[in-house]
Amino acid sequence: MYLVGAGVGELAIIDYDTISLTDLHRQLLYREEDIGKPKVEVAARRLHDLNSTVRIRPVNEALTNENAEEVLKDVDVVVDALDNWLSRQILNEAIVRLRKPLVHGAVNGWYGQVSTIIPGKTPCLYELVQVRSLPQCVGYCPVVGPVVGVVASIEATEVIKLITGIGEPLVNKLLIIDGKNWVIDEIKLSRVENCPVCSRYLKEK
Repeated sequence: MYLVGAGVGELAIIDYDTISLTDLHRQLLYREEDIGKPKVEVAARRLHDLNSTVRIRPVNEALTNENAEEVLKDVDVVVDALDNWLSRQILNEAIVRLRKPLVHGAVNGWYGQVSTIIPGKTPCLYELVQVRSLPQCVGYCPVVGPVVGVVASIEATEVIKLITGIGEPLVNKLLIIDGKNWVIDEIKLSRVENCPVCSRYLKEK
């Protein structure tokens, strides 16, 4: 919503899922009446109502190894709003192959993290898994809705920095948000030279 409100030229939304009741506490585009409907279709309609000058491109598909590069090839900045690490690794390989900047965000319970990844200049998401503060979720992962909102707002801010060139993005930094105690910390990151993703795909070009 913040990116569309800011007037980004085009926003591609990728999601294969339908809206469920458990989405409503954190995904504020949706209403009870939308339960069971495709997420991307409802999101595209609501975002168009917010700013009709922005082109919204809904992609009602799961992100897979087979389609990720095709879906992402024309975008300038990729935003990670995924809810599992398996899909994030698919996304990670695609952005490294394409050399696209990625704004990563994740939430677990009261805690969140954000980082901006520039392939070849920063650790990729595979490397970030080794130092992240949030444990991996297997199956159901409860999150506090307002913490998701905080992380999403920071991610949107990072995108605006990247596309305008104004401000300092979270490059080689991992921002940790503790929503329970309102402590925000920053971890400095450095690349791992033998990263299996970067060492493979960055050498191919």
